[in-house]
Amino acid sequence: MVASRFLLDPLKDFVASVQDFFLLTGRAIRNIFRSPHYLDDIFMQMDVIGVGSLMIAGITGFFGGAVMALQMSKALSTYGQVSKTGAIVSLTLVREFGPVLTGLMVAGRNASGIASELGSMKVTEQIDAMRALGTDPIQKLVTPRLLATCIMLPLLTIIADFIGMCGGFIVAELFLGLPAKLYWTSVWQILVWPTDVIQGLLKPLVFAVAISMVGCYFGLRTTGGTQGVGRSTTQAVVAATILIFILDLMLTKIFVSQAAS
Repeated sequence: MVASRFLLDPLKDFVASVQDFFLLTGRAIRNIFRSPHYLDDIFMQMDVIGVGSLMIAGITGFFGGAVMALQMSKALSTYGQVSKTGAIVSLTLVREFGPVLTGLMVAGRNASGIASELGSMKVTEQIDAMRALGTDPIQKLVTPRLLATCIMLPLLTIIADFIGMCGGFIVAELFLGLPAKLYWTSVWQILVWPTDVIQGLLKPLVFAVAISMVGCYFGLRTTGGTQGVGRSTTQAVVAATILIFILDLMLTKIFVSQAAS
């Protein structure tokens, strides 16, 4: 009896945590359609999350595209299809590489930032003071971060995809000797409109919800002073990273099944 209780307690804690996470997410999404909207907070978070992540997203996209071009050109040369390098780079970036890498970079930078910021407010009782003054912390703190991430992450993904294609072009031009017109023609022709565009934008939108809500969830449940803030920050990054890979697998499976049918 004691052994079974010892085994079930962690499972109950996990189920309760998942339930609390979805309840928080539901409240944050519901607050999008309720007043007040705190537009100043939304624009501030868009600047912090989007503009602040622009450099790291661009660098990641550039080197991701360059490495992809180098690796794929070696494989394609076996079949005499080096001219298809641009098509492979484009397809991989838009469907998979761009959304996932950008999501991981934003998760590492912003999920931790959100968790540490809200965690610091929680341990210093600022959130309790906010409730005492009649302000909904979910409306004031969580919903603006959710909206800002959902707006900025797809835009960052588009920028990362384009810069990645430019990185692949530089490799193709300098090391493979491919003409610019041939490269860019294959880049655009391989994409299936609007399927690839929808897939390339839907993934970062779903990742944005996961990243922002994981950061807010761990930030709001922080306890234990400064050590608790550090613990919540680490947990937020790990959980957001794992969620991105799980959601990517699920979404890819859905799109592949639809394409096959």
